[in-house]
Amino acid sequence: MSKRHAAPLETLSIEGLPETAVPAFEAALQTACATVGLFRDEATDTWRVEGVREAGAGDDELAGALALAAAVSGIEAPAVQAAPVEAEGWLARTAAGFPEQPIGRRFLVRPTHLPDPRTHGRIVLRLDAGLAFGSGEHASTRGCLLALERVAHRRPRRVLDLGTGSAILALAAAKLLRRPVLATDIEPWSVRVAGENARLNGAHRLVSARLADGWRHRAVRAGGPYDLVFANILARPLCAMARDLAAHLAPGGTAILAGLLGTQARMVLAAHRRQGLSLEVRHDVGPWTTLVVRRRG
Repeated sequence: MSKRHAAPLETLSIEGLPETAVPAFEAALQTACATVGLFRDEATDTWRVEGVREAGAGDDELAGALALAAAVSGIEAPAVQAAPVEAEGWLARTAAGFPEQPIGRRFLVRPTHLPDPRTHGRIVLRLDAGLAFGSGEHASTRGCLLALERVAHRRPRRVLDLGTGSAILALAAAKLLRRPVLATDIEPWSVRVAGENARLNGAHRLVSARLADGWRHRAVRAGGPYDLVFANILARPLCAMARDLAAHLAPGGTAILAGLLGTQARMVLAAHRRQGLSLEVRHDVGPWTTLVVRRRG
């Protein structure tokens, strides 16, 4: 198992969030935390977002991300509670809480702390238990993998994964379709992890991990038009990028949009319909929604 968390750890938690603010604050904690969890208080109908990081790591980035999350959500910046965690105890709990996960009919997410026997009938995706986001546990990731199964018969040739995180979606597409995938992220740490995971899964010749800010990067624009785009980010950035997505999607191309709550689906879909894209299917997993939209051929 990875020893990357041998340093003292601490838990950061933000409580009392409305549902609509959860994605933004989850993303904010991910700038500093290796793992982030979401917990709903049914009595108050509010959410707690909790992450674990090396004590004091990424303070400057986190402060900016939290301020941005508050501004995007339209709420006053909430207090962040910090508490120490024993590293070995956290690793043990993380491993125990990250079992092997079959997803859909085709995929099997297998953490690196488990044996890796030959598996027939499923595509195995090996990931570190310390990387909860993008490990298949999050409902938005699961929704994207289910959507990929649905559109794979079209054999898309040019594939882009925006906001790749652990690269789980890029790996799944590369291994299922046997096509090259451009995997981009705005965080240098995510790009490094994505590259490591590509090598771990024997997909480093197909998955190219790059540091890029959405559609602004020249390599991202030059790689299109794309037949398949994953955008597992947040609702408001999805809306803001709808025009660029439509402009770089090939005729008949498909986009898989995720990282949004069911209550935000109508807003995201409306932004993409205005750009000429139509809804093909919607996957709801818990409170999270994945939208599959397509450009006319």
